[in-house]
Amino acid sequence: MNSLTVTGAFEIGGLPLHPLIVHLVVVLTPLTALALMLSVFWPAARRRLGIVTPLAALFVLILVPITVAAGESLKEVVGPLPAVERHESWGRMLLPWAIALFVVAAAQWAWYRFGRPGAVEERPPLARVTGVALGVLAIGVSIGTIVMIVLIGDSGARAVWGS
Repeated sequence: MNSLTVTGAFEIGGLPLHPLIVHLVVVLTPLTALALMLSVFWPAARRRLGIVTPLAALFVLILVPITVAAGESLKEVVGPLPAVERHESWGRMLLPWAIALFVVAAAQWAWYRFGRPGAVEERPPLARVTGVALGVLAIGVSIGTIVMIVLIGDSGARAVWGS
């Protein structure tokens, strides 16, 4: 019997999928948010990261609903404990942040890749305002996303290990 076979929609080798993939979300989401913030303050990093930041944000956006669904499946086994309910309510709040992280990362990449060079030549004030607005959005979304990950992770740890 192969221990890596998928035995159910939300299990791998008899282990619940949620605790296995949640670590991808917990690590990749803040790293993506940090890369997005770094690209605001350090143009050389923005150029080097290029399409990597929006692709990482897309991967996060794909992983979040899968992780939530796997968590719901695990909740059916564990039962409706108050700590699990709290963790679930926090966890459901991450998807809008993941969407925003992807949209802002993609917009920032597209702006600096395609829009900014022509805009600087034709309308310098508009280019400056757009760059600042994208920077402010990137910082706000990144900080909000990291805060959500911390709150969700804390509630999950408390659900597993107790208060």
